[in-house]
Amino acid sequence: MHLFYTPDLNGNIYTLNEIESKHCVRVLRLSTSDTIELIDGNGGFYKAKITDANPKKCTVEIVETKKEFGKRNHYLHIAIAPTKNIDRFEWFLEKATEIGIDEITPILCDHSERKAIKNDRLEKIIISAVKQSLKGYKPKLNELTSYNDFIRKNFDGAKLIAHCEENQKALLKNTYKKTQNTIILIGPEGDFSPAEISLAKENNYHEISLGESRLRTETAGIVACHTINLINE
Repeated sequence: MHLFYTPDLNGNIYTLNEIESKHCVRVLRLSTSDTIELIDGNGGFYKAKITDANPKKCTVEIVETKKEFGKRNHYLHIAIAPTKNIDRFEWFLEKATEIGIDEITPILCDHSERKAIKNDRLEKIIISAVKQSLKGYKPKLNELTSYNDFIRKNFDGAKLIAHCEENQKALLKNTYKKTQNTIILIGPEGDFSPAEISLAKENNYHEISLGESRLRTETAGIVACHTINLINE
């Protein structure tokens, strides 16, 4: 399967951008009348026939359309502190996209060591993972947001915070209800501060545990993502 990401697709005739055109014609060596697949990131999946194999502006004609391709029965939003080593955060984005996630908000916390990220690069990683895993929907990546601003935002669903403080916390798998929309907070390498945990509880977040092991930030994010998807299978 030759899959291309086409977020601006509109109509039955479409021209791939120069990068995708080059990949299609020069790298994959596809030619006129060959068939490719397109996804728009909003649930649209299309089969298309190449009508002009131009390596700079390859034109295709849509021959089959599927809507709500891969639509999920729940909504998962993970707000997570970017790691000091950006490679680890990029790994989280890639794997969470492959597993299944709807929205990601990088959050700036009291103990955060990384204060800036480059969303353009992160978007490319997500798009690549969407194509690799045949996802019909591209996760939404928000801008880096301060914890205090984020925690006060409204959300229609379960609001959960995972942290390492030793107190009585229910396991995520025992807290989450199937098909429930949920938002999960994952802290930085130094964990959430006591003040941040208190603020979360004041804003109706429930404390959860991801298990007995002490997990890295990016691992915790993946465990949370996988748990929610596994319950909803």
